[in-house]
Formats: sequence, C-alpha cells, structure tokens
Amino acid sequence: MSAQDQRLSSPAALRNRGPIADLLRDVLPQSGTVLEIASGSGEHVIHFAGLFPNLVWQPSDPSPEARVSIEQWAKTEARPNVLPPLEIDAANRAWPVERADAMIAINMVHISPWSATQGLIEGAGRLLPGGGVLVLYGPYRRQGQPLVPSNVEFDASLRARNPAWGIRLLDDVESLAAQSGLVLSSVTEMPANNLGVVFLRR
Repeated sequence: MSAQDQRLSSPAALRNRGPIADLLRDVLPQSGTVLEIASGSGEHVIHFAGLFPNLVWQPSDPSPEARVSIEQWAKTEARPNVLPPLEIDAANRAWPVERADAMIAINMVHISPWSATQGLIEGAGRLLPGGGVLVLYGPYRRQGQPLVPSNVEFDASLRARNPAWGIRLLDDVESLAAQSGLVLSSVTEMPANNLGVVFLRR
C-alpha cells in the first residue's frame, strides 16, 4: 500500500465474509438498497457489492477514518454500486437516510453501548418496508446455553475495554426488535461461535 493509501484491513472480515455472504444470498431482496451500519474498514460491503451487483450498497460509519477507508476500497475495487459512506452513529436518531430495502450490521452489537443497538433496531423499524430484513452477525448469549470458553474470554476483554460493551442476550435483542415491528426470522450457527440473526419487518 502507498503512503497515501488509507485503506483499513480487518483479518476477521476476510475470514467471515464468505459465510455471511451465503446467509445474505438467502435473505436479501433481488434489487434495492442495502444499508450497512458500522461498516468499519469497508471490506465487507465491498465484497458483498461484488457478489450482489444488482443491489445498491450504502455503507456508513461514525468514524472519519473508516469512511475514508471505505471510499478508497470502493475506488480501488471499482464498485460502482457502492454509494459514498454516510456518517451514522446508530445511537443518534438523526440518520441522513430515509429508507432502505434491507439492513446489515456485522460485529457491532457487542462492540458498542446498548444504546447503539436500541438505535439500530429503531432505525430498522423506521426505514425498512414490510418484509424488509435486518441481518445481524456476531456472538450472542442464548438463554439456557452457557457461553463457550472463547466467548467468555472475549466478553471479559470487551468489558475490560469498555464496561458498556459485551456479548448481548439474544432474547433481549429480540424483545427490543418486537417493539419496532421486527420479528425474529432465523438464527444460523456461524463460524467461530458467532450467529447470523435475521429479523423481518412486519
């Protein structure tokens, strides 16, 4: 990479983008706009845009560095169906977007305060049409099932970095979603003890 290259790279994104794409293939609409919240480096949205060229991809991130990275990845990889990234803080109700046909958030819910998840779910309720999907990916606690040791360690490390972070109970996310007109559609076991969680807008 050159000195002017400000693309960020996430090893986790390279590892999990294949399985996530397989899940998206089953639930995304044939056309329309997919809004990604907390796009990070941009590697996910760039990869998915190449796999699903009939969809328009709208990345977003509250971090200026992340948004620069997304722009550079889109230019480098020649993805005309990726829109310029928006500055969206999920916890802030004022989003610079009025609708989306689908929404995704990858590895966000556990690495952000609960208020961000509340904002994410409320935003999905506002923006998605009936039948629109919200796809979440990451580790979750499940009622009656102990966390695997690696996720126990991960949860402790998250909370050490920020007490407002941590692996959430899926039931709590589902209850929150119900308040915004979203119903749990499917839960898919994913690599490295993560889950692919799909909510459907009523």
